[in-house]
Amino acid sequence: MWSGELTELDRDVEGITVRLQVLNRYLERRREAVLATYGLQLWEFKTLHMLRRGGRPYAATPGALARQLGMSAAAMTNRLDALERRGYVERTHDRDDRRKVVATLTRAGSELWKRGIGEILQVEEELIHQLPADDRTRLDDLLRRLVLVTETDS
Repeated sequence: MWSGELTELDRDVEGITVRLQVLNRYLERRREAVLATYGLQLWEFKTLHMLRRGGRPYAATPGALARQLGMSAAAMTNRLDALERRGYVERTHDRDDRRKVVATLTRAGSELWKRGIGEILQVEEELIHQLPADDRTRLDDLLRRLVLVTETDS
């Protein structure tokens, strides 16, 4: 066992972080499998999701999307090019400032997002509902506290 080899490691810290990584990989694989049934890759869905979660009119500048997804503007341009070719987003110039480009979720993109998110939520619920309600509430509280630490640390 690794704890005998690396005695300086905190077993609690390693156990928690490794388990979080395992759960993240599990959820990513399951999400990718769901999205593959729609011919969609995870990066495409994440971009559609960022547009959708911003609320109506489901639009954002490429720069804002790039910041939200933690990527470069050039990489976002490539993503939007691919999504626009597939009819899931449309780019237009802002009415008030023609220099500004806005990416908007199309009807087809919105419908695809709705179908995908419904199945992804089922995958997530199947996993989380393995725990009793009280444990889910406690786990949510503990994870929220850890997330708050990361948000104040940046």
